Amino acid sequence: MLRISISFILIAILVGCTGSPTSPAESPIIVEPTTVEQAATSQPSTESPIIESTTSSIELATIQEYPVPAGTHPHDVAPAPDGGTVWYTAQHMGALGRLDPATGETRHIPLGSGSAPHGVIVGPDGAPWITDSGLNAIVRVDPQTEEAQVYPLPESSGYANLNTAVFDEAGTHWFTGQDGIYGRLDPSTGDMEVFDAPRGRGPYGITTTSEGTVYYASLAGSYVGRIDPQTGEATMLEPPTVGQGARRVWSDSQGRIWVSEWNAGQVAVYDPADNSWREWKLPGNRPQAYAVYVDDQDIVWLSDFGSNSLVRFNPNDETFTVYELPSPDAAVRQILGRPGEIWGAESAADKLVVIRTNSQ
Repeated sequence: MLRISISFILIAILVGCTGSPTSPAESPIIVEPTTVEQAATSQPSTESPIIESTTSSIELATIQEYPVPAGTHPHDVAPAPDGGTVWYTAQHMGALGRLDPATGETRHIPLGSGSAPHGVIVGPDGAPWITDSGLNAIVRVDPQTEEAQVYPLPESSGYANLNTAVFDEAGTHWFTGQDGIYGRLDPSTGDMEVFDAPRGRGPYGITTTSEGTVYYASLAGSYVGRIDPQTGEATMLEPPTVGQGARRVWSDSQGRIWVSEWNAGQVAVYDPADNSWREWKLPGNRPQAYAVYVDDQDIVWLSDFGSNSLVRFNPNDETFTVYELPSPDAAVRQILGRPGEIWGAESAADKLVVIRTNSQ
């Protein structure tokens, strides 16, 4: 295993910020989704799901879209926990986007020449942290001054195609690179370590449990990796379906790991308490589960490219609720949220979307 250590290289960029002449936010749409019951299986189900009517209060929800500048192609979205600003990566513009949901106004913060930001999360310091595949670097933007700090990967690690990041309980920043690496950054010192991933290419989504254990998904490798925080080594965990294409992962409050299986069109859960797996096929004829997110009520949310929808999965009764997106072929590649709000980035529609529920 390659293990590279690098001291912090800080590049402070006082970037120019541009206001974006976006249209006002589109009016919320009250939705009456379809609920589907689907049995768990250790292999993909061959039976059609059962359509059932439902009166669950969670389904009294609204969907609202927010346009962003044309050509932005927002990839990831991260709502600030204070209920205000929503950050997004303007991937095709080399910038970090900032949305005010109250007005629908956006502004872009350029991240530097060659930037192509992929992921964004809000760190424990309240700042947005970006995995920038174009810069081959981790970037922190100060939410007040909008000044960018760039933490480049070591040259010896090569181009990583940086993807997604997460902070563990100790405040360490972990990240993935699809070209076959994962790594960690200590924000207090700037020290960075990069590791070769098992099976090479593939590391994509990443998450941490309440106890601080870090897991990542390997899309090309079709496994979930569990990282030893002491050594940095990864143990491969194999979902039951071969070649399922584990794309993103998210932990619930019990430390179970939920996985979106892109190739198989399934959602899976791994329970480290007994090393068990369960899988469920998403509704529809050709589901493609891209993003996964677990909200503060332990409800699982997924984006499905096959049905152009956001899908709610209730682990308690094992039912899916499908929320069709207003824009066609929206391509939601990532989901994050805050209490009562589920946010997605519609990369192909140049919009952000939010489902507001009455579960607050």
